[in-house]
Amino acid sequence: MAKFGEGDKRWIVADRVDGTNVHNWHWAETNCLEWSRTFFRKLFTNVNVADGDVSVTVKKVDKLDGEAYVNVRKGKVIPGYEIGVTLAWEGEVRGADGKLLQKVDGGVEIPYISDENADEDPEVRVTVKDSGEVGKRLKQVVVEKVKPVILEKVRVWVESMAKGGPVKDDLEAKKAVLQKSVSSVNSNGNVNINGNNENDSKKNEKSEGKKGFKTISLTERFNCRAKDLFEILMDENRWRGFTHSNAKISKEVGGEFSIFDGSVTGRNLELQEGKLIVQRWRFGSWLDGIQSTVRIVFEEPEGGVTVVKLTHSDVPEEDRYGNATVVENTERGWRDLIFQRIRAMFGFGI
Repeated sequence: MAKFGEGDKRWIVADRVDGTNVHNWHWAETNCLEWSRTFFRKLFTNVNVADGDVSVTVKKVDKLDGEAYVNVRKGKVIPGYEIGVTLAWEGEVRGADGKLLQKVDGGVEIPYISDENADEDPEVRVTVKDSGEVGKRLKQVVVEKVKPVILEKVRVWVESMAKGGPVKDDLEAKKAVLQKSVSSVNSNGNVNINGNNENDSKKNEKSEGKKGFKTISLTERFNCRAKDLFEILMDENRWRGFTHSNAKISKEVGGEFSIFDGSVTGRNLELQEGKLIVQRWRFGSWLDGIQSTVRIVFEEPEGGVTVVKLTHSDVPEEDRYGNATVVENTERGWRDLIFQRIRAMFGFGI
């Protein structure tokens, strides 16, 4: 099992406009070790087993170390863990009148709990600090009566990890927010907030304040003619060049496009050579049905200088995996992966 943060780089999110790697092998990794420590402490609070005149209480979780994390990939939860746990217990022996006769301390070690053996009970080692008859008796109670309780508690943790551990409730809550926001879907599966007629444009204006969606606005300057920059953004061969990824772009209104190896797809809504590009954009990591609108206005205030005004509306705050960095990553993608690379490759820097 790889350590947290040391996974195969082929699975790590690469630089893309929405933070998604090119083949959509999207990992969202969460360290669960501290969460597991808290979880075990709660599991073993007030665990007490009585057997006649003796009783055993699990006093605390002495130690929990190792590795524990959860990966969320394509909406699926994939846990990974190798941990060891040490518990402290205390046994008591009382007389017929209930009077305490003797106390004995001991420990329980679970040296190896692994996702590779999730369907098997781990080894449990019981120790006692009293080598006398009372100590032996209490140890036997722990082995016969307390051990099954401990194993049941461990299974609760294993099942919780399989369901997402600390990210389970958060993912469900985030998905619920987005599903509630995307409540207006027509019979073709298209979200109305991204329409291209006059009425839909009004809905776009109202959706900027709609919970769950944001608008990105950028102004960029280039040392080139507006017509040249327009042609670059509409030319699939040049896209392949400055993004180092596959692209297929129609130059017709109503035509479709696919960029960043298919991570972004969409359709041309309006094209005015050297002046305007309006497109519908969708990222593969977004919830089904969500589409955004990109509007790029080209202005040429002086010869050889072009000002681009970008408005990217209806960008969801979170993706289907519950990642809340979609807006930030999309804005960074426009700046660093598109505009800055165009300047670098074509010499349009100012």
